[in-house]
Amino acid sequence: MKPNQNRRLALTALLVAFVFLLGLTPLGLIPLGFVNVTILSVPVIIGTFTLGLGTGLLLGFFFGLVSLMSVLGLSMTPPSVLAGTLLGASPVLAILMCFVPRLLVPTFAHLSYQAISSGKRTKKLALPVAAAVGSLTNTVFYLGMMYLFYRFSALDTSRIVSLILGTAVIAGLSEATVAALVCPPIFIAIQKSTLQRGTDA
Repeated sequence: MKPNQNRRLALTALLVAFVFLLGLTPLGLIPLGFVNVTILSVPVIIGTFTLGLGTGLLLGFFFGLVSLMSVLGLSMTPPSVLAGTLLGASPVLAILMCFVPRLLVPTFAHLSYQAISSGKRTKKLALPVAAAVGSLTNTVFYLGMMYLFYRFSALDTSRIVSLILGTAVIAGLSEATVAALVCPPIFIAIQKSTLQRGTDA
């Protein structure tokens, strides 16, 4: 059972607020100097599971917007040096790097959940696995696009390969683990709350 329209709007607004809160304050970004480790995929994935792919894409857009604001220095956390370098060389590619991976997060999380939950034996794994896939999608595509765009912009990639690979392994796996552990119980709690309110109505 999906929330009614008012609850959908309220929950969407709450998740958007969380995206901005986590993205523009130190609460959601862990600066490593060369790149920022983020947990902003969590509200995007929860919104996708709870409210559908359309809302997930909307949240992914705001995730990308917050990422761009961070690169521009409009947040409370220091901007990523690598992203800032790309912004100086090619603003268009930097903008694409901020938005495209974030729009793919809900897409891959949704498709993964649909595929895994269709099987009786794998249904219980659908939520954590799809959440991890969504988080890894952000890591892989963001860092992958960063490397490709550095090459397209004729920037030196020899110095960033080890940094990108290290971030992909350390941050990527950490973020995926957090998403797999945090998203399912929050989703289940929202579903139970929705069903309870529907019963009381």
